[in-house]
Amino acid sequence: MTYEAQYGAYKRQVEETLSAQAMAGAPDRLRDAMRYSLLSGGKRLRGVLTLASCEMAGGKAEDALPFACAVEMIHAYSLIHDDLPAMDNDTMRRGKPTSHVVYGEALAILAGDALLTHAFEIMAQSHHPKALPALAEMAKAAGVGGMLAGQTLDVTLEGTAPQIGLVKAIHEGKTAALLTAPVAAGLILAGAEKDQIQAGRQFGYHLGMAFQIEDDLLDLEGDQALMGKTLGKDEAEGKLTWPACVGPDQAKKDAEMHVSAAVNALSCFGESASFLISLARNTLGRRQ
Repeated sequence: MTYEAQYGAYKRQVEETLSAQAMAGAPDRLRDAMRYSLLSGGKRLRGVLTLASCEMAGGKAEDALPFACAVEMIHAYSLIHDDLPAMDNDTMRRGKPTSHVVYGEALAILAGDALLTHAFEIMAQSHHPKALPALAEMAKAAGVGGMLAGQTLDVTLEGTAPQIGLVKAIHEGKTAALLTAPVAAGLILAGAEKDQIQAGRQFGYHLGMAFQIEDDLLDLEGDQALMGKTLGKDEAEGKLTWPACVGPDQAKKDAEMHVSAAVNALSCFGESASFLISLARNTLGRRQ
């Protein structure tokens, strides 16, 4: 199976399972707002990483599916809150009006909260013997030392002089943490050895750093129609980005370095790592 076909197969598994979520007990308006953002498309990268990592270590994708869906819910919640007027104040996401534009700020906040908590409900309902440590990986990555730390630095340091150390800390929390966690969780669910899980964490870290550097570059050089959101805001709002520190040319070289490190981290998995190696390489020069 080609890389593209395999990615599509993983993505369909995640999409179909997300679409089937009942969200029992949610008032209709809240459920509508949750599903609006959750099912609005996207690469499903984090869900794909969960399934692929589990299979890479000899596990079954279906065992990792609740965790793949959960990390997509966590990601969707973070985007809803990130788009709010108090944060990035974005009105378009994936070519559609953002949640607060459609449902109002109060319901957008509640939809984000609901997706976050529902994600942990889904993971907690898993009967897999390794469910708790896999859940812990997700919680740590989404929490105060992970994504929230990166987001806090991102919004509180706007307008300050670009410093590579600060940008590195932002990228590690804002993006790399929630790309590392699904890889580690997938490996844990597969019963991987400790050194394999650590290799997966290294892969996820470097993939996340490359991904966010490329995202910074896309805000400067990307196609707004393909991206489905307003571009050029990072520079206009004084965001701390990788290109702002080192320039676009060096940023591209740094992204390449991180992809190379990500690929090298998976050497212990041999041929079974071929899909994730292709995924890492496809991060470079992406258009959306």
